[in-house]
Amino acid sequence: MVAKPDEKWGETPCAFVELKPGTTASADELLQWCRKNMAGYKVPRYFVFAEIRRTSTGKIQKFKLREMAKAM
Repeated sequence: MVAKPDEKWGETPCAFVELKPGTTASADELLQWCRKNMAGYKVPRYFVFAEIRRTSTGKIQKFKLREMAKAM
């Protein structure tokens, strides 16, 4: 999850989701799960289903995700 710029709040949570092969999930299902299990201010407003870029050691490249969120 990264921060996406927002006019009203400054920034809002944006979740990037990479599903395992053979699995399915919708943004509505993820939103319901987040509302049930997370604090209200942490619940993402946006869900992006995409391949998550990683470094050669397997770490997520958050700066790339922030760039993608800013471009949306």
